[in-house]
Amino acid sequence: MTNQIFRLTTAILIAIALQSHAAMAQTNLLAPVTPPTTPPEIQVPAGNVPFLKGHAEGTQNYICQATDSGFTWKFLAPQATLFYQFQFFNTPISQQITTHFLSVNPMENGTARPTWQSSLDTSAVWGKAIASVPAPGIAAAIPWLLVEIVGRQEGPTGGSMLNPTTYIQRVNTTGGVAPTTGCAPSSNVGTLNFMPYTADYFIYKSQK
Repeated sequence: MTNQIFRLTTAILIAIALQSHAAMAQTNLLAPVTPPTTPPEIQVPAGNVPFLKGHAEGTQNYICQATDSGFTWKFLAPQATLFYQFQFFNTPISQQITTHFLSVNPMENGTARPTWQSSLDTSAVWGKAIASVPAPGIAAAIPWLLVEIVGRQEGPTGGSMLNPTTYIQRVNTTGGVAPTTGCAPSSNVGTLNFMPYTADYFIYKSQK
């Protein structure tokens, strides 16, 4: 019970810090986020600064489908949890801050988009990948991405932690690539495969 109260208190402090620069300075929970070093293809446009970093652990999900030439694994959706990692009273903390999945974007007439939803106030953003590069030096890892935000929504009680988001970078990826076997014969069509992956997500907002 004590551990649960400690983590709940920590989550509340993080939520307060994310909403207020003054609170951030008082709690010292959120250190400044330094932009990652990336290839130019996925660099965020000037005028945007990172305000949150989450380490993701989850799966990239694929479905076996028939094609004109045979069978293939088609990407279906991500499913992951993002954690904010820090020291609190000399105790290492990995606090869940965001969930990542596929859902309908209400600002695009129902188009399904990758979604990031705050675990603290249920605000959400939807993104569209606009650039990608292979994971540097790692063949068996999903690409690094630059994602532009194309939808946002406050939580049901007015939560707005993610509302300022303009871009998201996916970097430092491991795993998550499509399977190379198991999608034949035709009896496998419709089979799902959940490929474990990790990544760091840097979340940006306008500097203005």
